[in-house]
Amino acid sequence: MKTILLGIWLLSTTLAFAQTPNAESKAEAAGLPHVEFKSTTHDFGQIPLKADATCEFTFTNTGKAPLVLSNVKASCGCTVPEWPKEPVLPGEQGVIKVKYTTVNRPNVINKAVIVHSNADNKQVILRIKGEVINEG
Repeated sequence: MKTILLGIWLLSTTLAFAQTPNAESKAEAAGLPHVEFKSTTHDFGQIPLKADATCEFTFTNTGKAPLVLSNVKASCGCTVPEWPKEPVLPGEQGVIKVKYTTVNRPNVINKAVIVHSNADNKQVILRIKGEVINEG
């Protein structure tokens, strides 16, 4: 009898966890925005010294409410992000532009850009990497 009850309990517990919704469907159920990036990492490869490098991170609001990026902050002053200040409506896309200044920085780079928003995934970390080379 104990074996049967244990088997029923294990089966019901397994089925309950199998039905747990993912983050996106939780956001939809709660009526929250959800931010999804095409990519969270950009590799510049080799960048010549004194040549600034820029890239773009495209994102989509896959939730059910307007997405507001409250702050986008870089891990150092050599990296400058630009982001949309207006709300991004559900289903729409936006772009975060990131500029890296290479002046007097010959070395391997690995920088973080932290995105804060009102989405269910409140903080997303973007990364830029590459190598600044001294040509000459």
